[in-house]
Amino acid sequence: MDTTTSVRVRGLRKSYGDTVAVDGVDLDIRHGEVFALLGPNGAGKTTTVEILEGYRRRDGGEVTVLGTDPGEGGREWRSRLGIVLQSNADASELSVKEMISHFSTYYPHPRDPDEVIEAVGLTEKAGAKLRQLSGGQRRRVDVALGIIGGPELLFLDEPTTGFDPEARRQFWHLIQSLADSGTTILLTTHYLDEAEALANRVGVIAAGRIRAVDAPAELGGRATAQATVSWLAPDGRQSVRTDTPTRVVAELASRFGGEIPELTVTRPSLEDVYLAMIGHAQDGAAEGLPGRSPATTLGGVAGSEPAERGVAGSEIGASQ
Repeated sequence: MDTTTSVRVRGLRKSYGDTVAVDGVDLDIRHGEVFALLGPNGAGKTTTVEILEGYRRRDGGEVTVLGTDPGEGGREWRSRLGIVLQSNADASELSVKEMISHFSTYYPHPRDPDEVIEAVGLTEKAGAKLRQLSGGQRRRVDVALGIIGGPELLFLDEPTTGFDPEARRQFWHLIQSLADSGTTILLTTHYLDEAEALANRVGVIAAGRIRAVDAPAELGGRATAQATVSWLAPDGRQSVRTDTPTRVVAELASRFGGEIPELTVTRPSLEDVYLAMIGHAQDGAAEGLPGRSPATTLGGVAGSEPAERGVAGSEIGASQ
């Protein structure tokens, strides 16, 4: 039995009639990591996750989740999973403690309800009716229901949709505490800053295929991509893409005699890389061709050409 991988997927396929939703997905999620699965609507993300959860049958490929084929998983296997959907049906007249205590009876070895209520930060609201809770507090109840069984693997589907910034940050702390306790977490989200803050690794799925899997800081070659140096010159804003931003900044400092007006140095963000990947994948799908590989996607984000025509690292002096 594999002791390092919670999820292993090879050649996963699923179609609905003539529409191919998942087209040969390969994926590994390690024990104890937070893995974020990113993709636009219609990319095959939800179908893939539902197959992993055992809620949808696949057409082909091999899948094991916690050592079991989800299509054959029984009650004992399901008790090892926690699932937090985008929305759960309310029993609005129940209190927080009543709801969580009720769900605990479904599991063979549940966690203590009071302990779980404390873990999700709802101790002061334990006696409150669900209908009296704010959106953020209600979402914490959803997470409590997902972890009451002491899951080894937790599925989180768009967990902070509709949250205000403060509530999102508080929720992130909760998820991080679960990860620190050793729970493996599969997160789906449209918030790229959320994926960057929480995930050990991210996977990008588009047009039914995994386009790349890497740490957020490394995805699509972000860490080694050319930097864009931008500043305000006497004749307007100038930019240059370069592999040696320190040298460019030093040259600019010399030209300006010190402070460089409105200087910025940036590399491609996770959003830049993600949008390039799904854009290329969708272009390929529209043409009936495979999407470009991750190695070729970064050119549209930060290629080797100057950001503005006529501006290059060796021409900085001429622009002043």
